[in-house]
Amino acid sequence: MTQSTIAVPGASRTRRPRAATSLSRSSGLGLGIALTWFSLLVLIPLCLIVVQASKGGWGIYAETLSNPQTAAALKLTVGQSLLVTAVNVVFGTLIAWVLVRDEFPGKRVLEVIIDIPFALPTIVAGLVLLSLYGPESPLGVNVANTEWSVFLALLFVTLPFIVRTVEPVLLELESDVEEAAASLGASRSTTFWRIILPSLVPAITAGAALSFARGISEYGSLVLLSGNLPFETEVASVRILTYIEGGNEAAAAAVASLLLVVALIAIVVLDLVSRAVARRG
Repeated sequence: MTQSTIAVPGASRTRRPRAATSLSRSSGLGLGIALTWFSLLVLIPLCLIVVQASKGGWGIYAETLSNPQTAAALKLTVGQSLLVTAVNVVFGTLIAWVLVRDEFPGKRVLEVIIDIPFALPTIVAGLVLLSLYGPESPLGVNVANTEWSVFLALLFVTLPFIVRTVEPVLLELESDVEEAAASLGASRSTTFWRIILPSLVPAITAGAALSFARGISEYGSLVLLSGNLPFETEVASVRILTYIEGGNEAAAAAVASLLLVVALIAIVVLDLVSRAVARRG
């Protein structure tokens, strides 16, 4: 006597579809080439800097940071870069807003002038700043060999970052959304804080990260105007060059790796701020 089997609905196992990938063969090849190129240009040099700094162990970091001149250079570099980034966030966003939302004579000229720090060699920028704010200033403003010279030089080379990251977002921001909020009774301040700002914050933080990273690494625009005075106007990039010229490559790599860590921390903090503001909006 044969025993009949009863098929129970759902008892049979269904095969799960394999996870689909969006990468085709050509896309995978392109990704591999891009990662290889990125590694050669960025990842491998960064790793070599860390390796070079680690040869002396933690002692090289302690010795480098305990040097008063190096500590003063790092403090000045990070402090001025933070200050310049804060100024750029306000005025860079304001300039981008005016360029997108308003029409006025000379607007096209201003668009071109904003990009000049991108195209101008940094040493030429330093010469321009020295001519304008040096001992023979036509404006009667001499800030050479002072902390103000560091601030002005960093401000000159970093302003376009905020403007050029915020401007495209403002161009894509539909005015219909603001009009709808106004029709529902929202005030201008409410519309700005709840609708416009959350849309702009990712671009603002991205520009701020670029501005800060450029500030802590700047060299060319500073050397002529600041005078590179120890404990006064010497920045970290000049200190790194001094270590290299003195044959102390381990100390130079230690300072460079410290700046790298500071830049990464700033990027992470700005990303967290961007996410928090976006959630509130």
